[in-house]
Amino acid sequence: MTEAPILCWVMSDGRAGMEIQCLGLAEALGLDPVVKRVAGRKPLRWFTPWVRPGALWNLRKTSSPIAPPWPDLIIASGRQPIAPALKIRQLARRQGKRVCLVQIQDPAFNPRQFDLIVAPKHDPLRGPNVLFTLGSMHRVTPARLAAAGRRFAAAAAALPRPLVGVLLGGTSRVHRFPAARGATLGAELAAMARDSGCGLWITASRRTPPETLAALLAPLAGTPHQVWTGEGENPYFGILALADLLVVTEDSVNMTSEAVAAGKPVLVAPLPGGSAKFAAFHAEMRQRGHTRPFAGRLERWDQAPFDEPSQIAAAVKQRLPLAW
Repeated sequence: MTEAPILCWVMSDGRAGMEIQCLGLAEALGLDPVVKRVAGRKPLRWFTPWVRPGALWNLRKTSSPIAPPWPDLIIASGRQPIAPALKIRQLARRQGKRVCLVQIQDPAFNPRQFDLIVAPKHDPLRGPNVLFTLGSMHRVTPARLAAAGRRFAAAAAALPRPLVGVLLGGTSRVHRFPAARGATLGAELAAMARDSGCGLWITASRRTPPETLAALLAPLAGTPHQVWTGEGENPYFGILALADLLVVTEDSVNMTSEAVAAGKPVLVAPLPGGSAKFAAFHAEMRQRGHTRPFAGRLERWDQAPFDEPSQIAAAVKQRLPLAW
């Protein structure tokens, strides 16, 4: 008798950075997950996940439908999905079904409530059910890069080689990306382009301040470059696939993790601000040879892809009692 396929739900509050990490782990496990986006009503959402009674009935109307058949595995991230996920597991248990619960990142909640937690090693969280990562879970795979490379081949061909992909983050809880830093980074990129003859393929994020992007682009006048500012399909995966090397701003663990997964040399551009955890993350990335600081010049070295989701997926399969 053939085992039924594992039913996996990815639960998030809809924030892209959180959801991508859940999807990355699910896909590394070989699963095709159902995405459930949830958010509680006020005032109960302010107390999640500590208020559990009626968790499924206190969700906003914009939340995804939550109803049986219950999944075999829930991969969640963020605070909002915790209470609904725990309630689902309770309801499923009453029907004789076990639901395994994996939380991405520190839940700031009793870790014993989860089968597994996948958390950065530089976080203080510790426990027998915690799997530690250097970077973050992501969706960068050889197949996805190959497909993006085919889609964006013409855009890459319009720029000279070597081709430098520039991945811009922005202002965050601990980093700042003011216009002055944008102007400085733009001048550094322009000088590199003039000295090496490289092309620049730039993509901004939703967190990149418009005035900062404008300040960065001003010094690039007359240099071969393309920039994505939000119109049409984001060439992000195309850049990862087709660039010869990558310059990434230091504010995003996700972007750095995705860049090193592409198997390209990665140069990290500093931004004002930061934290002890970010400093420890970037220091270890440098120590392992995955990245180097961006010093305004083109640097190239052999770089193998760093496929951390596959490593974590193998550990999850060993730890969870599912029919893999």
